[in-house]
Amino acid sequence: MPRTLTTESGAPVADNQNSASAGEYGPLLLQDQHLLEKLARFNRERVPERVVHARGSGAYGYFEVTDDVSRYTRAAFLSAVGKRTELFLRFSTVAGALGSTDAVRDPRGFAVKFYTEQGNYDLVGNNTPVFFIKDPLKFPDFIHSQKRDPYTGVQEPDNVWDFWAHSPASTHQITWLFGDRGIPASYRHMNGFGSHTYQWVNAEGRAHWVKYHFKTNQGIRSLDAEQAAQTAGGDADSHQRDLRQAIERGVFPSWTLYVQLMPVEDAADYRFNPFDVTKVWPHADHPLVRVGRLVLNRNPENVFAEVEQAAFSPNNFVPGIGPSPDKMLQGRLFAYADAQRYRLGVNHTQLPVNAPRAAGAANYGQDGYAALNPNGRNRNYEPNSYGGPAQTDEPLHAPQPLSGHTGTHTTPAHSKDDDFFQAGELYRLMTADEKSRLIANLAGSLAQVGRDDVVEKNLAHFHAADPDYGSRLAAAVAALRAAQED
Repeated sequence: MPRTLTTESGAPVADNQNSASAGEYGPLLLQDQHLLEKLARFNRERVPERVVHARGSGAYGYFEVTDDVSRYTRAAFLSAVGKRTELFLRFSTVAGALGSTDAVRDPRGFAVKFYTEQGNYDLVGNNTPVFFIKDPLKFPDFIHSQKRDPYTGVQEPDNVWDFWAHSPASTHQITWLFGDRGIPASYRHMNGFGSHTYQWVNAEGRAHWVKYHFKTNQGIRSLDAEQAAQTAGGDADSHQRDLRQAIERGVFPSWTLYVQLMPVEDAADYRFNPFDVTKVWPHADHPLVRVGRLVLNRNPENVFAEVEQAAFSPNNFVPGIGPSPDKMLQGRLFAYADAQRYRLGVNHTQLPVNAPRAAGAANYGQDGYAALNPNGRNRNYEPNSYGGPAQTDEPLHAPQPLSGHTGTHTTPAHSKDDDFFQAGELYRLMTADEKSRLIANLAGSLAQVGRDDVVEKNLAHFHAADPDYGSRLAAAVAALRAAQED
């Protein structure tokens, strides 16, 4: 026998097919509480979508430590080989809206929430090891240039490339984005990166700077532009469907986590700024160290409740892990949590997907929209004489020495700092076929730009990265633009 349908207050619903009316043909009645409640709730079903990373998919799983890294960090969830920690991973595109297409040329978000016994640890990264800009002050400008134009209402190549023309540090990420890995075949077939530099500190207080690399165990698979267009046209939800169906079949996707480690004292004299998110650390300098395995084995029961309402903040650290002076990371420490307070309310951390699982939350926050006030009648101030939660006096991570004067500063250049060398290195690592596809992808986009000066500014960046790179791209753009004029 089916359960009884009720209103939100629990009263049984007699008729869910017909509204109450004044007679068989009369107007509807204001007293029809079920109708009013149903329509009012329907009007309020949507919350503001994320400004970036709106289009997302996710799954639950676990992280298992396979190698001893306790000499580098005192984080409890990394403390012993064989230790498992429950997690939730959300994949996403960056620029597209909630209803956009999966198979597009766009970076992919790779955000992991580890439900550790010391609280939730959020590692919010991408499927690329670098990013377009160095300073969070430019992030709103960057995203505005990639989103819909305020007049035309569509994404404009002129805006996209005009911003990049004035942002030479983007050249490295652009080379990644327009290369063979720019359109993953699925979320299962791409790597993930923390992208930023973070800090690990061990039980003795010894600190290292660290970068995270999640290597897919399914192998890298990507789509070229033609395959992506066919996929997007045939199934806008291709990545979402692939992830869900793989887990339903028992084909659980997994990634192996590696880290790169740098003693904190080495950073000052490193040949380039190790906190610059537009650059990678060469593996020859800092080899990959294996940590463990991430496995996804359970789909969400409700996409809105668990994927759309999943909230991540790079500021959610646990003992033994902390931030670095990376300016982009520093901006995200504020912006991510603030975005979720706007979207979901100040109590979004009490939602099941976001709440700590292996550890309880104990603090003095209260009230606000959708407050559960789990502390009940307990005192809501600190210090108190009633046994309320108290501070540990044990910092989560090591302190960072500071010097200098306040002000707006350009980060001092290290001996090998520039915006183009690593983009050129990436280009020179490619095979001849990979280079040809990269040039074709870039030219196809850049040739759509209407202003000659914007085209020339961008071409100069690729020339600076590698003369062959710039020359081939210039010729390809010129050929496409000439064909457009015929």
